[in-house]
Amino acid sequence: MLVNARSVVLSLSTKRTRECTGLYGDVQRVKITYKKKETALIQMADEVQAALAIQYLNGHVVYGRAIFITFSKHKTVQLLREGQEDCGLTKDFSDSPLHRFKQPGARNFISICPPSATLHLSNFLPSVSADELKKLFEEAGYTVKAFKFLPKDCSMALVQLDSVEEGICALMELHNHDMGQNYRLSISFSTLTI
Repeated sequence: MLVNARSVVLSLSTKRTRECTGLYGDVQRVKITYKKKETALIQMADEVQAALAIQYLNGHVVYGRAIFITFSKHKTVQLLREGQEDCGLTKDFSDSPLHRFKQPGARNFISICPPSATLHLSNFLPSVSADELKKLFEEAGYTVKAFKFLPKDCSMALVQLDSVEEGICALMELHNHDMGQNYRLSISFSTLTI
């Protein structure tokens, strides 16, 4: 099922568009339109996932601009034909190993929540410190208001940023960040507070 996202800032790449909508379903393809680069077509795995992306992301502010998401009249994002110039505006994610919902009944469906200033972090090196994780967000330009490791074994953490907008932008920028030694940072929104 296809959703149409308008007023997405010009510098938003297909990867960042995928990271944001990928919290609510498996993104198959993304196409940023050539003539209106502030508009993207996002093909989700199914209609339920597309509806979740609309429900949770529509109207939120990203990089200073509100995003508006609706169902598209198109059913699929067409890939480029041979010989067409790409310009990096169309991307096929259908075989991505990063899909969060590829397993039926995936636990990620239970964790779906609206965007928030508090982010849940996982899949980082066991030896990483709170200061190193905070520094990652601060060096990317985000204001860390609070941080804490979750009890048990410090393999997960919460970071609270200055605003919901910062939470959305940080997730798009830092989800799947290479932490070294085959660890890629996993980020999702959280309903927990610090």
